[in-house]
Amino acid sequence: MPTTPPTRIARFTLTERVLHWEVVVAFAVMLATGLILYFPSLSGLMSRPAAKGVHLWAAIALGVGFTLVAVLGNRRAVLRSAREVQYLDADDMAWLKAGPAAQMGRVSPAPQGRFNAGQKLNTAMLSGGMVLMYVTGFLLWYGERHTEWRFEGSVPVHDLFTLFLVLLVTGHVYLAVIHPHTRAAMRGMVTGEVDREFAEHHHATWVAQHDAEEARR
Repeated sequence: MPTTPPTRIARFTLTERVLHWEVVVAFAVMLATGLILYFPSLSGLMSRPAAKGVHLWAAIALGVGFTLVAVLGNRRAVLRSAREVQYLDADDMAWLKAGPAAQMGRVSPAPQGRFNAGQKLNTAMLSGGMVLMYVTGFLLWYGERHTEWRFEGSVPVHDLFTLFLVLLVTGHVYLAVIHPHTRAAMRGMVTGEVDREFAEHHHATWVAQHDAEEARR
């Protein structure tokens, strides 16, 4: 006699969730301290030397913590996620061509895997932006100590990509917390599970693969 599928489906492991929230916390700290450094009117909240120190150590903590969790945690899950966000297939292209109204609707315009095309692009842009922020941030820090490493372009590039990442993260937060048809995904980054109905509507390919794997066990 066939069994009724569970109402929720596991989407993210503990390791994946810890990595995600590491980025969230570190980004919030670096943004707050960066704003204090950028706007003199905010210096009353924290002195510039203190803000600079916290900013630097938050960046270091993110890099070290991310590496440790990825290596010591569920590496198979981390590598699986890395593989899944690398490429856009035909369904991803159809999803992108459908436009924002269809993409954020109740039902996905094209079957999607565990990550939809928007999430794949968001991951790529966020990762690229963070690499540039680390490179320019290092040049700013090292250039204060060794003037031959002080490049004029480091400051504007760092500032420009700060704005880029803020806009990217703002859109991500809106979809995860506010938009009525996509905010159900937030549960996945808190508990690791999402409602099956939501997953079937927005990630049908992934649900089919998940159910096939469960049936083989």
